[in-house]
Amino acid sequence: MITEHKATLTIRGEAPLPISVLAPTQGKACLDIRTLGGRSGYFAYDSGFESTAGCKSKITFCDGERGELLHYGYPIEQLAEQCDFLEVAYLLKNGELPNAVQKQSFESAIRKQASVHEQMVKFYQGFRRDARPMALMVGVVGALSAFHHDAADFSDAERRKLSFHRIVARMPTIVAMAYKYSIGEPFMNPRSDLGYTANFLYMMFGTPRETYRPIPAMVRALNKLFIVQAEQGQDAATSTVRMAGSSGANPFACVAAAIACLSGPAHAGASEACLAMLEAIGDPTRVAEFIALARVDGSSLLQTGFGHPVYTNFDPRTKVMRAVCNELLEELGLENHRLFKVAKALEKTALEDPYFVENKLYPNLDFYSAIVQKALGIPASMFTCIIALARTAGWMAQWEEMLSDPEYKIARPRQIYIGVNRRNLSSSA
Repeated sequence: MITEHKATLTIRGEAPLPISVLAPTQGKACLDIRTLGGRSGYFAYDSGFESTAGCKSKITFCDGERGELLHYGYPIEQLAEQCDFLEVAYLLKNGELPNAVQKQSFESAIRKQASVHEQMVKFYQGFRRDARPMALMVGVVGALSAFHHDAADFSDAERRKLSFHRIVARMPTIVAMAYKYSIGEPFMNPRSDLGYTANFLYMMFGTPRETYRPIPAMVRALNKLFIVQAEQGQDAATSTVRMAGSSGANPFACVAAAIACLSGPAHAGASEACLAMLEAIGDPTRVAEFIALARVDGSSLLQTGFGHPVYTNFDPRTKVMRAVCNELLEELGLENHRLFKVAKALEKTALEDPYFVENKLYPNLDFYSAIVQKALGIPASMFTCIIALARTAGWMAQWEEMLSDPEYKIARPRQIYIGVNRRNLSSSA
């Protein structure tokens, strides 16, 4: 990090204030305004924090204009092609990919922690059967704090590592249990002979009355979906982890807070909306009609799965998931399924239609994720849970990085007060 004094701020003719400019290793420079309030009496206003950096991080670099997403320097498309999810989780925590010995040790540690405490089963029974799975997850993940008091002491690196192992290992179990509870089927315990992703599919779709073995194509597809969703930098949910963690909260409570943030439709509800859009179109012959609606009045009907607020050029994750989508549909023999034919017709039209091309409304990650998860048999109500499962590794890496930052302090954003002025209560008669 290079600091240069080359900016000044002049307020109402007062003496100019020098402001340091922080130059990152990649990306845009940043004005250092940490001492602005004390020196000038003024504070900055930035609703949504779109022009404010709240932390320094080595984990993820995202450049939406260039269509680049790097984790510790590695492009996401290379990680998705050459690694499995646990290798990426290890990278996010440790800054380097594991060697063979480290990988085996890490996988063993995760496998050992995959089961949840038997008493946690009772938590699910306290929810209505029709409760949204994300609502269950907020409660159950938060409840991990009550089972692991030692996680509250994170001054020791080994305890932080144990917390990382515990929650990354148990998220597939917790998500699968949420699904099983919603459909009234018995919970399936994790198996020690299956890998991380295969185990999740087994716990989701296996039953005690029959032998279930995950199809390799399904495991590969879900593994890549986990990888592309594992970490995205400082989005709303990740910032929630850091803000909650800045108070010294238990890491499981911080992840529960992030899940609550992620559950909002403005954050991670797009894949579910994409599936609803495809079902609303219903038939490939109606694609042109729906495209015309979007072209004429700028309707948001079709824009849910197209374009991206961050990736204004292209999202590198989309290329990965498009290939996964095509491979999975072919492997499972679903190319002629009505809904997927709608998706392919919509994709083709959107990539060629001038309205979508001019406005850079290319099919996005949510579009392909919806198709992949539908093909895997995952219901739409679980789509956001899948993101939370994958994103937990990134959240925990961000939480630990925050703790190791010498500038780490409790978050305390300012506000611009716009209420009534001071006033007095009238005297009683």
